[in-house]
Amino acid sequence: MTSMLESYAAVAGEDVIRHLQQLTRPLRGKTMVHVNSTRVGGGVAEILEKMVPLARELGIDARWEVITGDSEFYQCTKSLHNAIQGNQIGIPETQLNHFREVNEQNANQLRPILEEADFVFIHDPQPAALLQYCKERKGKWIWRCHIDASHPYRRPWRFVEQFVRGYDASIFSLPQFVQPMPHPSYIISPSIDPLSDKNIDLPQEELDSVRGHFGIDPDAPMIVQVSRFDRFKDPVGVIEAYKMAKCYIPNLQMVLAGGSATDDPEGEAVLNEVRFAAGDDPDIKILLLPPDAHRTINALQRLADIVLQKSTKEGFGLTVTEALWKGKPVIGGDTGGIRLQVINFHTGFLVNTPEGASLRIRYLLNQRQKMEEMGIKGKAFVRENFLLTRQLREHLTLMVALQHHANDRIEVSG
Repeated sequence: MTSMLESYAAVAGEDVIRHLQQLTRPLRGKTMVHVNSTRVGGGVAEILEKMVPLARELGIDARWEVITGDSEFYQCTKSLHNAIQGNQIGIPETQLNHFREVNEQNANQLRPILEEADFVFIHDPQPAALLQYCKERKGKWIWRCHIDASHPYRRPWRFVEQFVRGYDASIFSLPQFVQPMPHPSYIISPSIDPLSDKNIDLPQEELDSVRGHFGIDPDAPMIVQVSRFDRFKDPVGVIEAYKMAKCYIPNLQMVLAGGSATDDPEGEAVLNEVRFAAGDDPDIKILLLPPDAHRTINALQRLADIVLQKSTKEGFGLTVTEALWKGKPVIGGDTGGIRLQVINFHTGFLVNTPEGASLRIRYLLNQRQKMEEMGIKGKAFVRENFLLTRQLREHLTLMVALQHHANDRIEVSG
């Protein structure tokens, strides 16, 4: 066992690593390529940053490719993303044509790699049309949808679907996200890497340094939301909840920490809305962090009394997983993958409104023993269900199934 595998065994258990090694035996030497639209920012990039090297350690020729595009392309893909999550958005035909052109340009660059790969994982709508331009592909192609596709706006969804139907399989995060396809659909939840800078234990001196750097009062309670500045994350609703709770808890502090991704053109506009909503309240810290501020985010989550993720739509919500892993109770929006993680009165609370979030903030800050119990349950829940090793295991299982044409019974030798 390599040092990397030994490190994961120390967290997830040696039996988990042995299972991964067993699953990998029929796949050793196979080429697996992941393709997405950004190398920094967002949960997809964070997952691939560690999943690809771990797959290599197990003997798979794993690679990660990133497509490129201009502002018009990313405006189109952001609209497609929002439409798949249910917004009724009209997308001009000129943008949709440009979407095809950019995918064709990227296919021309990546074709030698993609057509020869044994397994190709295409993440989300941005590179979905690549398959159309790789006519000589020899391997299995899988479309991985990280978005809440439970109630898509039909016209934009049909545009994306025309490209996805030709894949060999699709992956969704929850059963209710699955859309009918002429190929098998698999349910695989995302995960966190427990060994990353964002999730490892931090020394007290580093926590104190972050607290001092941002002017956080160590003697006052603090709520934190970490996410991109995106309307679906409802940062303005979080500010409203904070203001209502502060009427009862005058020394309450709040941190809204986020960043941007290269494939999200709306971030700056939402950040301006958040700053306007916060006004001149000195107890609200709005932090625009660089993509590599993983240890800072880690520290802020560990310094928080309560972590919020009050999304109105959410494919999964890895910031929820991160907070639970750090033993923090989470108040989350009653939507998407947050429901898989936040179990009411056990790992946190699900809410639908700023009023509901405010009520739960007040309840928890007056029930410290309950907060500690939720933190213990939350970390155990993540260890069992949402670590990177579990997600890789399910990817490997899918690959073995596709290699055997999804037979009902597959024998993997010991």
